[in-house]
Amino acid sequence: MDLENPEIPDPSAHSRRRFLQRTGGAATLAAVGTAGHATAAMDDQGRFTSDPFSLGVASGDPLPDSVILWTRLVPEPFKRGGGMPDRRVPVQWTVAADEDMREIVQTGEVFAQPEHAHSVHVDVTGLESNTEYYYQFRTGGRQSSVGRTKTAPAPNARLDEFSFAFASCQAWYNGFYTAYKYMADDELDLIIHLGDYIYEYGIGPNGGERNTSVPQVYRTEPKTLDRYRLQYGLYKSDPNLQAAHASAPWIVTFDDHEVDNNWADEDPQDPDKQSVREFLQRRANGLQAYFEHMPLRPSRMPDGPDMPVYRNFTFGDLAEFNILDTRQYRSDQACGGGAKKDCKERLDPSRTILGDAQEEWLLDNLGNSTATWDIIANQVLMAEMDFERGPEEALSMDKWDGYIADRDRVLTTFEQEVRNPVVITGDFHRNFANNLKKDFDDPDSATIGTEFIGTSISSGKNGTEMDDFGRRILAENEHIKYHNAQRGYVRCTLTPDQWQTDYQVVPYVTDPGAPIHTDASFVVKDGNPGLQER
Repeated sequence: MDLENPEIPDPSAHSRRRFLQRTGGAATLAAVGTAGHATAAMDDQGRFTSDPFSLGVASGDPLPDSVILWTRLVPEPFKRGGGMPDRRVPVQWTVAADEDMREIVQTGEVFAQPEHAHSVHVDVTGLESNTEYYYQFRTGGRQSSVGRTKTAPAPNARLDEFSFAFASCQAWYNGFYTAYKYMADDELDLIIHLGDYIYEYGIGPNGGERNTSVPQVYRTEPKTLDRYRLQYGLYKSDPNLQAAHASAPWIVTFDDHEVDNNWADEDPQDPDKQSVREFLQRRANGLQAYFEHMPLRPSRMPDGPDMPVYRNFTFGDLAEFNILDTRQYRSDQACGGGAKKDCKERLDPSRTILGDAQEEWLLDNLGNSTATWDIIANQVLMAEMDFERGPEEALSMDKWDGYIADRDRVLTTFEQEVRNPVVITGDFHRNFANNLKKDFDDPDSATIGTEFIGTSISSGKNGTEMDDFGRRILAENEHIKYHNAQRGYVRCTLTPDQWQTDYQVVPYVTDPGAPIHTDASFVVKDGNPGLQER
């Protein structure tokens, strides 16, 4: 979603909680220094003179027998080069069965390479399924905080309960990541991030709402690889984000702002300002920096401007996740993008948001799944949404409303082949809960699935519980049953009998320390698509 923003924005449960308090991210912007290239923060004996684990630790892409462990060596994350020497550095990793790291399960060593910003992606194999583990890194006389992770259950294993949360859209300069503090306390099996992990805008000298001095190098938009790396260094310095990463394995996908607002395949937002060749180089830089900072498997490493990010995960007999990519293969937005009335171009059957290969992969997965709950993790709104008051319709061309042929095929598969289809969505900076309909223009048509849209972590600043836009959307779209425009995340608890969604919101993000509450809860019953208020 295009964020209204100037080019440079300015001005056991007890032991579990103790673990999070002890291992939450410690980096703060008190360490932000002057701009320019960093000097190496290692002595002649290869020992670090400052903490190389300033961006914390993370795990991700859990399988029944393996998980990816991530960190990046960067003692000076707000300077080009990060304070690292231009050579590979050995990093030791340890996996244990206990949070005190005494019951060692595996250890090993990898090399952090300068061509990948000294990030490491360790694929730890041979683990037990559906098992909680703890992990830690060491290098140059320093050790990281301890992270918690969990492997997936074995395929077809009976699972009585599974809990996960999803989030998106975290403009650093729009506010504090308070919601992540509470997410880290939820003892989740999984966290999913649906995109806009960073924003590609320059940042003003006072850090926007954070009122924190930011070096000159951040004033311009990221386009080069070094500049994207700096953006991630700033965003990932947030201690609440680090705590959430350390609390559970993550599955991630990107949307547009990891590269450029509203890009589509080879089309940038502003083709008059950057050629296709220039944009593809920018896209390659943005996606490489994204890979370097996410707990992704090495098989997902970009090849130039191309990154294979759509993938599938199964959690026992209970849940199967299809993680989508709605940017790299989409047709350009119809009718110039934005909310449009009577845009016939959107009806063109050749238009796609998924691309042929990803669509075939998705429909095959849905048709062959035996899970109780089939989840599509998706960046942009799938349900129809009429923005216009009265009989005329205005629909967003950036969302699935602009790609009718693809949506019709997915919804037909939902109706004919999927037991319990649920879509989880980011991007919108608002909470919605939608019934997915066979015919959105007919309120009496069959409900064939459910969509939960999560608000932003911080993008859009504080927001509000209800506003004129929300009232208009609820009045014009009978299949949309809930709206809230505050900040937060969405927590989901799955059992064989029902799915429960809790919308977790904070009243403000422009100051730290906001409380959190459950604004609304919905359930979906097994075999009965559609929302029921809890």
